[in-house]
Amino acid sequence: MTQRRDFIKKSLMGSAGIAVAGMSMSAKSYGKILGANDRMHISVIGIRGQGTNHINQFCKLKESRNVVIKNLCDVDEETWASKVKLVQDQTGDKPETSYDMRKVFEDKEIDAVSFATPNHWHALGTIWACQAGKHVYIEKPASHNVFEGRKMIEAARKYDKIVQVGFQNRSIANVMEAMKFLHDGGIGDVYMARGLCYKPRNSFGIAKDSAAPKNLHYDLWLGPAPYRAYNEKRGHYNWHWHWDTGNGDTGNQGPHQFDIARWGLNKNEHPMQVYSTGGIYGMTPQECSQETPNTQTSVFKYADGKMLEFETRGRYTNGESHLGIQIGNIFYGTDGYLELNGSTWKAYKKDEKEPFAQSAKEKPSGGGGSNVLAAPGGSEHYANFLDAVRKGDRYALHCDVREGHYSSALPLMANISYRLNRGLNIMGEYEKFSNDSEADTLLTRPSRPPYVVPDQV
Repeated sequence: MTQRRDFIKKSLMGSAGIAVAGMSMSAKSYGKILGANDRMHISVIGIRGQGTNHINQFCKLKESRNVVIKNLCDVDEETWASKVKLVQDQTGDKPETSYDMRKVFEDKEIDAVSFATPNHWHALGTIWACQAGKHVYIEKPASHNVFEGRKMIEAARKYDKIVQVGFQNRSIANVMEAMKFLHDGGIGDVYMARGLCYKPRNSFGIAKDSAAPKNLHYDLWLGPAPYRAYNEKRGHYNWHWHWDTGNGDTGNQGPHQFDIARWGLNKNEHPMQVYSTGGIYGMTPQECSQETPNTQTSVFKYADGKMLEFETRGRYTNGESHLGIQIGNIFYGTDGYLELNGSTWKAYKKDEKEPFAQSAKEKPSGGGGSNVLAAPGGSEHYANFLDAVRKGDRYALHCDVREGHYSSALPLMANISYRLNRGLNIMGEYEKFSNDSEADTLLTRPSRPPYVVPDQV
């Protein structure tokens, strides 16, 4: 922890030699103030998989948001050449490359960072970035465990940084329309929300431990996670299915639909109860190293009795509802129900077979108010982040870190119930379980020095 603080202090002081007492200085006081015409410089950290999408979306926004990707950061140097070319082909700009995010935070020209790292790096990366004066766009789930999510909120507030969580549905016009319809009483009082994550996935196999590839900075890849020997089946993408680094599909695709379910219920609080059960079906430990369940059912109950159900199916399955939903949500109200499949929704009154209300033709949200330039299709959530950074207004965000934390905590708590094989009572105000020290232990975990998520940010 001392090494981390020394690094942050040095990176903030730079060559100017400004004397500061520890970390008491607010990042806002030394951060560059962006004018309306200033070009915004960003770094994308973690550029495989979803990181490629981050690159594409920010490239689309170069002209409308005056933003440039100055840096690409990934611990696997093999990714660099193709992703640099991706930026060059779309914008003409050639970004720098780094393998250590701490070097990115030292660069005073970089205004914001966008994280698409494995889940176990989300919290510490965000905290370090806020401490270094950078605004943050972070992928879902916000954190790998509940404790980390709370620390992210504290860091964002202490250093007055804009932190957006990548729940992109918050910026999709038709989804926002569906939520307003629900909140305005379109199907009466919504008493239950159901989230669906039906993604059949086959076994990815097993492999023996081996030396890490020379192009991979493996210690940095592990970061806060416990040390273990390199294994190709626990690395790129497959990290999702191992508890040290991922949260299974309930905590991978699931957070998007958890977020919509909580949004539709209009709940800005933790539930009071959770029970989750399931298992790994269709594969054995001898043929696959997966630890997280591929089939899982989770049920939450709020203080007023309203319910949130979530189902993960990782094997062959049918869809549900009139829309044949596999990735989506269904809401049940006292006067009917609403189905939401992507950005398409239909509402049915009581037991009628034809919808009485449905989504309008898809249209961009513009990433903000009506006076804001519309964003290219698919980049609305990223545009909303950049707009909020320019305004210096976290209330302009569609998914501030606090909002993202409440939605991310749902699958994280469901996984605790699953792993303990029993229901849990939640004391939401304290973010702990009721008289259950064993369950409380799983709300956090020790970090591996020097990659420590601090108690005091």
